Amino acid sequence: MKKYISSLLLISLLLSGCAAQPKQTAEPARVSVVATTYPVYLFASAVAQGVDGVEIQRLDTGSTSCLHDYTLSVSDMKKLETADVIAMNGAGLEEFMEDALKTAKAAVIDCSEGVTLLENRSHHHEEAAEDHDHGHYDPHYWMNPKNAQMMVENLQAKLAEIDPEHEEIYAQNRLLTLARLESCDSAAKDCFAGAPVEISGLITFHDGFQYFCHAYDLPLLESIEEEAGSEASAQEIQEITQLVKDQKLPVVFTEVNGSDSTARAIQRETGCQVAQLTMMMDGPDGELERYCDGIMENVAAVVNGFAGEEVVVLK
Repeated sequence: MKKYISSLLLISLLLSGCAAQPKQTAEPARVSVVATTYPVYLFASAVAQGVDGVEIQRLDTGSTSCLHDYTLSVSDMKKLETADVIAMNGAGLEEFMEDALKTAKAAVIDCSEGVTLLENRSHHHEEAAEDHDHGHYDPHYWMNPKNAQMMVENLQAKLAEIDPEHEEIYAQNRLLTLARLESCDSAAKDCFAGAPVEISGLITFHDGFQYFCHAYDLPLLESIEEEAGSEASAQEIQEITQLVKDQKLPVVFTEVNGSDSTARAIQRETGCQVAQLTMMMDGPDGELERYCDGIMENVAAVVNGFAGEEVVVLK
């Protein structure tokens, strides 16, 4: 009997050891950084790589093709309420942050500081212009890797100020990130320099590619902002169609996730191709390579579009 009781006791002890243990509560982030856009998120992640206790999150701004229509979600508000740092694109892009910034206790990084902004030159439809004030300057400056480097400089300087204990790691990450962006920029320039055809000019159906064209000396003939409910009029389509014919353009460019209805109408009239460029406004959580991949995808789309074949092959 005693042997039987001892056996039961042993089994009981073994089972109790296998019982579900209380979940360990995750250590709260020492520094919580919330990035307002995907590019800012990628650059902040690169600068903070390997720094213990720094959490980089992003708002759900990638879910919309036009940030002028964006409204902060409940999830966004929760992130902002607990943020120590809010990293912003700036240059007037985040109109949706106006009210949140009034009550935010977090430090704010404006990544546009020191960037030479270009005037907003895009053509907007009258209906859209009545609803949105797009500002005097074009806020899509991250599309030039040189400007992306300035964003990294701003992020590193502020994070090192807030978290001086890890200043050396931030500084090392800054150098590595700047070098990678420089390499990406050089590769893009080499591709355009080696293009087998002349790139006579771009027509884009998003107003965000001015900085990309400026970075690589690409003539930007027309930049059309098409927002929900404000597609081009018949007269505008006719004007762009004539421009394509006059310039003998083999291709026009839409934005990934954007409307292509006008571009397709022009294609039917002229026989030109329609290719896509990316603004890199959304993507999976990842490394800086997501940005560099986006730049090179745009390079390939332009060169291949004008060549009429795949001459730039992405690895």
